[in-house]
Amino acid sequence: MMSKPKLLVQFDVDSTFIQQEAIDLLAAKAGVLSDVAQITDSAMRGEIDFAQSLVSRVHLLKGLPYTALEEVQQEILLTDGAQELVEQLHSLGHSVSLVSGGFVQIMAPIVERLSIKYFRANVLEIESGFLTGNIEGQIIDRAAKATALLEFATLSGVELANTVAIGDGANDLDMMAVAGLSIAFNAKPIVIAAADHSINEPSLRGVNKLLGL
Repeated sequence: MMSKPKLLVQFDVDSTFIQQEAIDLLAAKAGVLSDVAQITDSAMRGEIDFAQSLVSRVHLLKGLPYTALEEVQQEILLTDGAQELVEQLHSLGHSVSLVSGGFVQIMAPIVERLSIKYFRANVLEIESGFLTGNIEGQIIDRAAKATALLEFATLSGVELANTVAIGDGANDLDMMAVAGLSIAFNAKPIVIAAADHSINEPSLRGVNKLLGL
């Protein structure tokens, strides 16, 4: 019997649920890290449209072999406390979702390992074992992250008031606005200003206190 209403806790992935920005790891392998980082910074500050910035950055990865994605999967480090928090939420009967402006192919092992049922991210197009520099299907931008939260709440049978959104960048503002509770994690000033709570430490361990777990 759950002592409190069922929650859906939705995390941004890059620099929130994981310590790195996956696109930077891919860019380093493609030799375009400084170009990509420049575009990323501009997008995170909200100066350019995220979707446009993503298309530009992924275009720079054209020709990278698929094996680079597998290498990056091995390099990903979860943020301190992330795994424990998911396991605690699951053990109490709550739901967890991951949404990312990053890539499904990078997230796949994490989602599988932690038995995360709900996730959404961009899909890198691959042909003959190489990245084409394009994204397949819909781009997961700030509006799509909010839509995902609404869909995942419905699918997991959680009232919108009992949803939680955790993120760090301008791309997370829409999902944080629709969630019942929003938490800025080592976030940009624009996100801290919009959030209900703010965590400024390199660990997600404080989230369970905020959620009263």
